[in-house]
Amino acid sequence: MKRRRHGTVAAGEPSPSEQLLFGGPMRYDGGFVRHEDAGAQAGLWTVARQIPGMLRLAWVLAWRADRTALVGVVLAEVARAAAAALSLVAVNAALGHLFTSAPAAEALRRVLPAVLVAGAAAAAAAVLAAVSTWGADRLSPRIQRTATVTLLDRAQRVEMAAMEDPAFNRLLESARFGINSVHRLTSESVSVLGTVLSMTATGGVLFTLSPMLLPLLVLIAAPRAWGAAVTARRRRNSVMSWLQHLRASQLIAQLLTQTYTAAEIRVHGVGGFLLHHFEQMARASDAEQARLAAAAARTRIAAAAASGLAYAATFGLLGLLASTGHLALAAAGTAVVAVRTGAADVSGLLASVNQLFEEALYVGDLQTLTTEADARAIPTGGTDLPERPDAIHVENVTFTYPGRTTPSLDKVSLIVPTGKIVALVGDNGAGKSTLARLLCGLYQPDSGTIHWDGVDTATADRAQQYASTVLLPQDLFHWPLTLRAIVTPGRPGHHDDASALARAAEFAGMQALLRQQDRGWDTLAAKGFEGGVDFSGGQWQRIGTARTHLRATTTGTDGRRPFLVVADEPTSALDPAAEVRAFDNLRRLADHGATVLLITHRLAASASADLIYVLKDGRLVEQGTHTDLMTAGTDEDQPTTGSYKAAYLLMGSEAGGSLPTSRSQRPFLESAATGFTSAV
Repeated sequence: MKRRRHGTVAAGEPSPSEQLLFGGPMRYDGGFVRHEDAGAQAGLWTVARQIPGMLRLAWVLAWRADRTALVGVVLAEVARAAAAALSLVAVNAALGHLFTSAPAAEALRRVLPAVLVAGAAAAAAAVLAAVSTWGADRLSPRIQRTATVTLLDRAQRVEMAAMEDPAFNRLLESARFGINSVHRLTSESVSVLGTVLSMTATGGVLFTLSPMLLPLLVLIAAPRAWGAAVTARRRRNSVMSWLQHLRASQLIAQLLTQTYTAAEIRVHGVGGFLLHHFEQMARASDAEQARLAAAAARTRIAAAAASGLAYAATFGLLGLLASTGHLALAAAGTAVVAVRTGAADVSGLLASVNQLFEEALYVGDLQTLTTEADARAIPTGGTDLPERPDAIHVENVTFTYPGRTTPSLDKVSLIVPTGKIVALVGDNGAGKSTLARLLCGLYQPDSGTIHWDGVDTATADRAQQYASTVLLPQDLFHWPLTLRAIVTPGRPGHHDDASALARAAEFAGMQALLRQQDRGWDTLAAKGFEGGVDFSGGQWQRIGTARTHLRATTTGTDGRRPFLVVADEPTSALDPAAEVRAFDNLRRLADHGATVLLITHRLAASASADLIYVLKDGRLVEQGTHTDLMTAGTDEDQPTTGSYKAAYLLMGSEAGGSLPTSRSQRPFLESAATGFTSAV
C-alpha cells in the first residue's frame, strides 16, 4: 500500500481501518455516482465546448415551466448589460469633462449630466438585477416541480421488469439527483448569461477606447481563472479520491449514534473500538485537507503574481498611451474601471461554468430517463377484459428474468377457475410468485399465453387487469401513512366510508388494534414522527387483510370490482388462532365469487384449497385436489421423491395429519421430500 512521507494513506487507497472494518474502500453502487468523476476528468476545453448545449438544455426546461419568467430574465439580463455599458460610457464622459482646462465650476456643470446618466444606469442595473433574480427565483421551483412530476410519473408507469432492471434503477437514481440539479442549473445558467453579456459590454467599451486593451484584459483575468480552475480541480479530485474514506467515517458515526446498535455497543464494548478507527480515519482526512490548503495557497500566490504583472503591464500601457497622446486621460481612467470589472467577470464565469457542467450531467440523465421510461412504459388501452371471467387459462408460459439464463417458468400450462381457492406450492425459487405476478399482469410471458375467457392479456387493457386484482403480499410494505390511507388505496371514495372500514376491520380481526390507538383509523404507521406507531408483523398482516377485503368488496372509479385475490404467505406472522381465522376469511371471499390464488408453504392451507398446483424448478410437476395428490399412484409408505405427498407426510403434524409411526420410515420420507420442504 502506497503511503505519503507523513504517514497518511495515499488518496484513493483504503486505510488500515477501512480494510479491517469494511474489507476495502466503501464505494456505492448507486446511480448518483455515475458522474462523480466526470468533472474531474473533463478538461477546460471540453467544458467550454459543451456550454451552448448546457444553456440550451436550461432554456428548454425553463420554457416548459414558465415562459413569462424566462423572457423576463433574458430581457432583464440584456438590459442590465446595456446599462453597465452605458454606465462606463457615462463615466468616460464625466472624466473627460473633469480633465479639461475649464474652470472648476464650469467643469462640474458639464459633468453633471454624465454623472446623472451613470447614476441612472447604475440604478437601472440594480432594478434589472432584482427583476432577473425574481424571474430566476420564480423559474427554479417551477422547473423543479415540472421535473419532479415528470420523473415520478414516468417511474410509476413503467413495466415491473424495468423497475427490477439494475441499469434502469441506476439511471432512475441518477435522474433523482437531476431534479435537484435542475434548480442549480437554472441559477447557474442565468449567472453565465448575465456574466457573458456583461463581459461583452465591457469588452466592447474597451475595444472602442483602444483595441490594444482587450488582450490585456484577458492577460489579467487568465492567471486568476487558471488559479481558480486548478484549485477547484485539485479539490474535486481529492474529494473523489477520498469519498470512500468519508463514507466509511460517516457510517461509523452513524453506528455509534443509532438506537438499533446501542445495546451491542454498550454490552460488547464496540464503542471504543469504532471510535478508535473513526479517529484514525479523521486524522488521515485532516492531513489531506492540510495538503490541499497548502497547495491552494501556492496556486493563489502564483496566480496573484501573474495577474499583478499583467495589471502592471496594463497600467503601464495605459500610462504610455496617455502620455504620448494616443489615449485621452479620461479614456485611460475609464479603461481602469472596465479592466477591473472584466477581470472579475471572467473569474465568476469560470466558477459558474464548472458548476453548470456538473449539474448538466445529472439533468441530462433526467432527460435520458424520460426517453427510456417512455420506451418501457406500460401500454395504455387494449382489448376489454371480462369483469368476471369463468377461468384464467395459462398455456405453455415461459418467463426468464432479465440478466438470467435459466427460466423461472418453463412451459407451464394450468387453469385457474373463478370462485375457487387455488394453491401454488413448491420450493423457494420454484416459480410460484413469478406465476402469480404474470397472472396479475405485472410481467408478460416471454412465450405462451394467458387468457381470460379467450381474451389474451398480452393485448388487453392493462389498467382493467390491475383493477380486477388484489395483492396480499407476504411482506406487506410498511407504508408510512395513516391506517385509513393504507387500507383504502385506489378507493378514494371510501376514505370516509365508516361502514366499509368497519367491515374490513371485522374481516381482518383488527378491531382490538384500532381500539388501542388514540387516533383510530387516523393513526400514523410511522414511528419517529409525532403520534406515529410501530406495528408488529402480525398486525401488519391484519392491516393487509383489511385492505384486501375493502378492495375486493368495493368498486373502483372505473366501476370494476376485483375478482382475483393473490395471497402470498398471508399468515406467516400470525398466531395459530389468527391463522385459522385468516384461512376462513379467504374461503369466505371465494364463496362470494372471488378467485383466491394462495401461495403458501403451510400444507394445512393447501389441504383446504379447491385445487393445488405443485411447481418445481419452474415446471408444473403435480396438480389436483389434496385428496387426488395424496392417493395418486404411489404407495403411502414409499412416496415419490420430491412429491407433494412426501412433503405432506413429513410435515403431517403441522398439516393436521399424522406422522409415520415407523421410525425406519422417517429418514426415507425426509429424503423423499428433499427440495420440496426446504421452505416449509
